[in-house]
Amino acid sequence: MATLNDIRSTFLNYFAKQGHEVVASSPLVPRNDPTLMFANSGMVQFKNLFTGLENRDYKRATTSQKCVRAGGKHNDLDNVGYTARHHTFFEMLGNFSFGDYFKHEAIPFAWELITKDFEIDKSRLLTTVYHTDDEAFEIWKKVGVPEDRIIRIETSDNFWQMGPTGPCGPCTEIFYDHGDHIWGGPPGSPEEDGDRFIEIWNIVFMQNEQFEDGSMVPLDMQSIDTGMGLERIGALLQGSHDNYDTDLFKALIEASADATSVDPYGDKNVHHRVIADHLRSTSFLIADGVMPSNDGRGYVLRRIMRRAMRHAHLLGSKDPVMHRLVPALVQQMGAAYPELGQAQALIEETLQLEETRFKQTLDRGLKLLDDELGSLDTGAPLSGEAAFKLYDTYGFPLDLTQDALREKGRTVDTDGFDAAMAEQKAKARAAWSGSGEAADNAVWFDVLDSADATDFLGYDTEKAEGQVMALITDGALTDKIAEGGSGWVVVNQTPFYGEAGGQVGDSGVIRRLENRDEVSLVEDTKKFADGKIYAHKVSVERGAISKGDPVELEVDHTRRSAIRANHSATHLLHEALREHLGDHVAQRGSLNAADRLRFDFSHGKALSEDQMTQVAADVNSFIRQNSTVETRIMTPDDARAIGAQALFGEKYGDEVRVVSMGQAETGKGQDGTTYSIELCGGTHVKQTGDIGTFVLLGDSASSAGVRRIEALTGAAAFEHLSAEAARVGEISGMLKTQPSETVDRVKALMDERKALQNEVASLRRELAMAGGAGQGGGAEAREVNGVKFLAQALSGVSGKDLPALIDEHKDRLGSGAVLLIADAGGKAAVAAGVTKDLTDTVSAVDLVKAAVVELGGKGGGGRPDMAQGGGKDASKADAAIKAAEAVLQG
Repeated sequence: MATLNDIRSTFLNYFAKQGHEVVASSPLVPRNDPTLMFANSGMVQFKNLFTGLENRDYKRATTSQKCVRAGGKHNDLDNVGYTARHHTFFEMLGNFSFGDYFKHEAIPFAWELITKDFEIDKSRLLTTVYHTDDEAFEIWKKVGVPEDRIIRIETSDNFWQMGPTGPCGPCTEIFYDHGDHIWGGPPGSPEEDGDRFIEIWNIVFMQNEQFEDGSMVPLDMQSIDTGMGLERIGALLQGSHDNYDTDLFKALIEASADATSVDPYGDKNVHHRVIADHLRSTSFLIADGVMPSNDGRGYVLRRIMRRAMRHAHLLGSKDPVMHRLVPALVQQMGAAYPELGQAQALIEETLQLEETRFKQTLDRGLKLLDDELGSLDTGAPLSGEAAFKLYDTYGFPLDLTQDALREKGRTVDTDGFDAAMAEQKAKARAAWSGSGEAADNAVWFDVLDSADATDFLGYDTEKAEGQVMALITDGALTDKIAEGGSGWVVVNQTPFYGEAGGQVGDSGVIRRLENRDEVSLVEDTKKFADGKIYAHKVSVERGAISKGDPVELEVDHTRRSAIRANHSATHLLHEALREHLGDHVAQRGSLNAADRLRFDFSHGKALSEDQMTQVAADVNSFIRQNSTVETRIMTPDDARAIGAQALFGEKYGDEVRVVSMGQAETGKGQDGTTYSIELCGGTHVKQTGDIGTFVLLGDSASSAGVRRIEALTGAAAFEHLSAEAARVGEISGMLKTQPSETVDRVKALMDERKALQNEVASLRRELAMAGGAGQGGGAEAREVNGVKFLAQALSGVSGKDLPALIDEHKDRLGSGAVLLIADAGGKAAVAAGVTKDLTDTVSAVDLVKAAVVELGGKGGGGRPDMAQGGGKDASKADAAIKAAEAVLQG
């Protein structure tokens, strides 16, 4: 029996032999279609090729595309588990032509693969064509399908349109007849909704373009878009009418049965089916970067998870079970989709965390539901207020309540639920309005009311498409920003990171998809409305941007890479500081910009040169280690339990992103070998080696008890080191020595300079003592009021030389007073000395203070035997000497 993995390989290999490029599945979060919540068909990733907005180096492609239908227009969630063919996650096998081949090749490809490679009985097959597509009809006849098994369909079921306008064309489909023992009729008949005839293949002939006026013209590039559901064809080839009877689902259902100890195929089989299906969708969504939340895609993920967890509860599971099934899924699908294995730990942790939290409220929520139902008349719907209370208090999504009531034959008053939701929003807005926030910020809550929260895609991509949901200029909503104008742009999804946690906002460009020459420059990105709205600060360079525009958003890759490197480096720096300074070190602020990083931390004194050297060496060591940077989702308490550091000033919810990097002999984490673990919502490098080089510029005081380190990484660090090397080279050239010998040469020159300075000072003192040329007159002592007094104005002598000269003069005098004034570039330094035998009657302090006043200074002081001071005007030396004499004269 061919497994689903075999069938997938057969399909892709067949089209590869027909010259098709085997293209990997795109992520479930569309990068090129802002109107879709999730990829829901194979053609999504090729949309821009069909419309001519994008070109690739191939004209034929084949894929097995991951698809999810669990939200928005395409929502199969309610039927999953109860029918044979509904899934939240499925694989769409497809072959595509972008202006290469058309009907005459596409139809024979399909027929040959199905009837020869898959060996499906031709007599069980019938086809449909659009009622006016005579060409397709004739081609089917040519490959061997009898006319009575080619059905013309007049409805839109066989005419595909991308939207009200744009590419479109007729379809042709292949159906399999399961036999008259199953009720149902062929397509186009009154019984077509039965299960006898099942569509297994659909080809879209994308041949026309429709315009707003209803006119339709042939496309220059006529293309093929084919889809075949792997699960459907798998069930058929494995002899079943039920997708859940295929080998893959049987393996997952049996894994669920083993984990819950409940018969996989008994009366509780529907619960296993729901768990198996939802295990696939939740695991693939997490692997593609979607995390459970209360908004957008994350909310849809949480709904699917909680629906599966309720069914596990109905199977009697007391402990979390979903995470235990992930290895079985990886075993079945990991070879075809390596991202599953790569994200296995993250998937398991996220599922376990969600189920643990949900189980804490599930029993109480179900009790409330039973109590409410007990008070209702038989068959009466549950009130919207009660359903909203389940949602608001216990985290029960509306569809989860509806699913629980479905088993009891009940419904929900959805209008009442919507009214209760609207009332809560109004109360929240009123509460915010009275909180003292700036009035201008009210506009962001208006945006949130109309546009919902922004989906951030930037953890996984730097380029995506989005739809403009709001424009703000001068604090007010507007419909358009014209060329040369500026303002804020809100898009439903964005790869741009909004400033938070010390990381600056992204910059880049926004282009209108309808005319890529119309460009707006994104100067900054910020978050508003409690972080739910990402707003891009733009200046419109060419064209205009309007509300509703489909746009392409592209982050400045070079700048983002530099920011990312600096952010990851701060995590390594934080841990290195704790290692060398102590566990008291904690972050007190940071800046992760493109050109540098800044890290503030608690520490009472400056780092020594040795400490800075050791810290920088450690950071660079872990950069060279090139370990993988891992991200996990945990509760704050669980994160702290494994040693994660929290960021200063950040608020944390029930779940946090935990970023780990580096491997150490003695570290943190569950295995005790992780070097750095921090709670962080920012963007980071994939490997520590991506940081490049770390250069610590210096350490300074930021505030009392807080130090600040500034550093560089990557290209900025290289440029800094290159400039330093150039300076060293220039200096060594001037010194006529090798760069490696520069330090020794400079030390020798400094020693030589010091010796020369000492020699010059000695000569100046000798010259001053000898009263040589340039030292002024009055070098001889004279008697003033019975005291020998020597006063002299000097040049070429520094103020620090005066005390030594005073002492020498005092020694020569034996008994007396000395006053010396040095001219230092127009300013004066003054010193006075009195021999010990006279200090009871004469004070050097009084002499200096009197002289300082005349020199234009203030104060002066010291001891009775030695005092110093200074003044602004050395030209007044004679007056200063006379003032000192007056002190001696009494």
